[in-house]
Amino acid sequence: MGCHWLEWLGMAFFWLIPILLVLVLVLVVVKYLIGGRRSNALDGERKPDALAVLEERYARGEVGREEYVQKRDDLKQG
Repeated sequence: MGCHWLEWLGMAFFWLIPILLVLVLVLVVVKYLIGGRRSNALDGERKPDALAVLEERYARGEVGREEYVQKRDDLKQG
């Protein structure tokens, strides 16, 4: 009769482990879905970075004015 707590502990683990696995699976799916949206947002945020690189190249004289203006307009249009 002194081992009833072991039975309760075993039963708790029997139910706890599958519940925790389901919760972890749900969290992974949610993180994947949210991560996909963030990567799309990052694509939109790359345009100012590209513009900054273009400005630096123009400032260093690596690209001419016509090329700079054309590429700048292309970047701003998307």
